[in-house]
Amino acid sequence: MIAYREEKIKNAICYFAKEHYKRTNRCIRQTLLYKYLGFLDFESIKNRGKPVLELSFIAYDKGPVPPEIRAKRDNYDTECFSFFNTGGDYYSIIPKGDSDLSYFSKSEIELMNNILDRYSRKELKNDEMIDAAIKDSHKILAWEKARKRFHKKMRYEDMFPNIDKKSEEELTPEEENFLIYEGLKRKSNDNRRRIYLE
Repeated sequence: MIAYREEKIKNAICYFAKEHYKRTNRCIRQTLLYKYLGFLDFESIKNRGKPVLELSFIAYDKGPVPPEIRAKRDNYDTECFSFFNTGGDYYSIIPKGDSDLSYFSKSEIELMNNILDRYSRKELKNDEMIDAAIKDSHKILAWEKARKRFHKKMRYEDMFPNIDKKSEEELTPEEENFLIYEGLKRKSNDNRRRIYLE
């Protein structure tokens, strides 16, 4: 449903990796990157009613993890970044080129920079950055709700408590945008299914 979704995901990872390196002189670790991607989508949902990347997330103990990215990490190598195994289950992301920010709106770029400003700071050690991001990711309402479910899948709609019980007049602009986004996404999926079955 998000236009140029794959390009946006790749360029968001590239931007976070390169900017983190510029700000800290260290490669970003996968745990911190996953939190950044989670903040990007869930803060965008909360503030605008739709995600930036439309990633799926699982509520791990250490916060949101996008299984789509995690599953590719052993071979995830693009022209602007690559995942590097630093031993065991630990990975860092090596920036290699520039991101193409033309895929993002001004507010999406501002959000990415706000996330970087909070955690990618030279005076913090890697573990301090990661611990702060994990602690803050546990405040994401969708993470809290997903932790109570068996499958731990985070849901965008969990960012808006009782949205299904509100009248049209009670909805905030962000909730209205979210319902429009969800409706269009559902319609798009139905059309794809119908084409597939024909």
